[in-house]
Amino acid sequence: MKELNKKFFERDAETVAKDLLGKLFKFKNCSGVIVETEAYAADGASHAARRTKRSIPLFDTWGVTYVYLNYGMYYLVNFTCDKHGPGAVLIRAVEPIDGISSMKRRRKSEKIEQLCDGPGKVCQAFGIGKKQHNQDVGKEIHVYDLGKKVEIEKSPRIGISFAKDIEWRFYINGNKFVSKG
Repeated sequence: MKELNKKFFERDAETVAKDLLGKLFKFKNCSGVIVETEAYAADGASHAARRTKRSIPLFDTWGVTYVYLNYGMYYLVNFTCDKHGPGAVLIRAVEPIDGISSMKRRRKSEKIEQLCDGPGKVCQAFGIGKKQHNQDVGKEIHVYDLGKKVEIEKSPRIGISFAKDIEWRFYINGNKFVSKG
């Protein structure tokens, strides 16, 4: 099992989003396989549509965590990418492997299929919040290559108002832990 390094994330968001599928996502005592992602670049649905104080990491970094509070309710975790332009990949869903009892406690749910089947649920289940924002991948949040080949499906991204036609949501075909969006 090899930990992903900064070089992995220097590529464009669409490529990184696809290549993160099947990788092991780990934070503290919890881990799981990434089963769904979304790519964002400088399109209208991205925080990088405009350069603001909040979006600077999307322009200036790759291989860094980008954690933000969505609608004032749920944290979402992204990895910045694209050495040559703005980009990030949202972790939309994870298949839980380790730390499941902690995930169930944090999510107040016993249904394993529903612990991490959405981006807000991933952060809640893993205990990821504002403190994990703007850190190099590998400092607290780790991603490992398991050497698995996966069958990838794509669709338009979920829950956005702009650039709805771009098919940058990627997920593992047939995986029961993918979000229902």
